[in-house]
Amino acid sequence: MGRIICCGLGPGDPELMSVKADRTVRAATHIAYFRKKGHPGQARRIVDGMLALSVSEIPMEYPVTTEIAFDSPDYARLLAGFYDAWAARLAVIAREADVVVLCEGDPFFYGSFMHLYTRLRASADIEVIAGIPGMAGCWNAVGRPIALGDDVMTVLMGTLPEKELEQRMRTSDALVVMKTGRNLAKVRRALAAAGRLGEAWLIERGTMPGERVTRLSEVDAAECPYFAIVLVHGQGRRLEFCE
Repeated sequence: MGRIICCGLGPGDPELMSVKADRTVRAATHIAYFRKKGHPGQARRIVDGMLALSVSEIPMEYPVTTEIAFDSPDYARLLAGFYDAWAARLAVIAREADVVVLCEGDPFFYGSFMHLYTRLRASADIEVIAGIPGMAGCWNAVGRPIALGDDVMTVLMGTLPEKELEQRMRTSDALVVMKTGRNLAKVRRALAAAGRLGEAWLIERGTMPGERVTRLSEVDAAECPYFAIVLVHGQGRRLEFCE
């Protein structure tokens, strides 16, 4: 019996992978990775040049990404069937050999692998290798601490209703907003309503080629790539010992 090993690859720069993940990827005989149809996939790009010549590649192509709304019943149905099918296929391969599944960031932090994990954990030997979350690469790109002292950091999804985004933005110190993309205009309006737009940064392709770090207020909300995160840094509540 083989294992299913999910490697967290970190925020995008291959040099930010852990030693364990690097060693596991280089030794892999079978690797699986998620990707949009017609695209190489971000996880596959990160490990480019690291794989053995004889490795067997298993691209898992999403049936849908942004073509329909994520809260649509059709979206949920298509993705559920996709994860069911791939969990079954990986389990078959793992009967004979280890399968390394690639995952950007950390697998257990909003990673697609979690959906496979819930389907396989009772029937397969699974190992998960932690990775640096993408947001950590982004706030380091800004060059400022994201949270200090007693700051409370909140992680929000740009897919949330605008009013809920605004309310949560008002009550937290440091903010990380993921899943921006087509939601960027909504996120921007919520930040403005909460009085925090002037503090916000947009980080595109953090730690990757083409990285861009800019004030959100200076960005056209209609132009936002998939790999983008919005940050609002904390101010350090009750940090009396700092100068």
